[in-house]
Amino acid sequence: MEVLQQALFDADGRPGEVAEHPTAKEAAGVPPRRTMGKTGPPDVEVRTSKRRRKSATAYWGEGRIVVLLPGHLRGAERQEMVDWLVARVMARRPAAAASDEALQRRAVELAGRYVPGVVPVSVRWVTNQHKRWASCTADSGEIRLSHRLKGVPSWVLDAVLVHELAHLVHPDHSPRFYAIADRHPRQKDASTFLEGYALGLDAETTVGH
Repeated sequence: MEVLQQALFDADGRPGEVAEHPTAKEAAGVPPRRTMGKTGPPDVEVRTSKRRRKSATAYWGEGRIVVLLPGHLRGAERQEMVDWLVARVMARRPAAAASDEALQRRAVELAGRYVPGVVPVSVRWVTNQHKRWASCTADSGEIRLSHRLKGVPSWVLDAVLVHELAHLVHPDHSPRFYAIADRHPRQKDASTFLEGYALGLDAETTVGH
């Protein structure tokens, strides 16, 4: 068994503990330690089997995502399969989404931390945005989030909110815009996560048809 080693982050994006590689300890019968921050990405455990030739799957188990892969997968092909399966599991995870009122409060809190002087007029979920994660109207101060974000971790949602708050200052994607948006310490991590998450959502849509 192999566990993907990944850095964990707390709510402010500071590095936290690192999940231990359990191979040696498991051999000695000692269960591995897996400590997760409240807002960090899920712990991912990858198990391979030589008897598994073609099929691959993933599921939630004991607070982490367990990925089962054929033993022959290596390198980039293996990582792509892991990322795709994790995104699918995250897409299926029941959402404990915040209400529009809670979104508004969180956006105001994030604005005070990363975009001082900006106060969004409204922040709400919408169901008509399938090609982008969020949008805003700078003139009116309105921010709209796609309902597809309801299953993402809170740190990803925070990064999206900061991105839109930055648009209330600079409606374009200029260097001045990114100078504000990238104040959120995990903006790039969130973009990477959403790329994989989108693949999972698209896969579900394809299967459904």
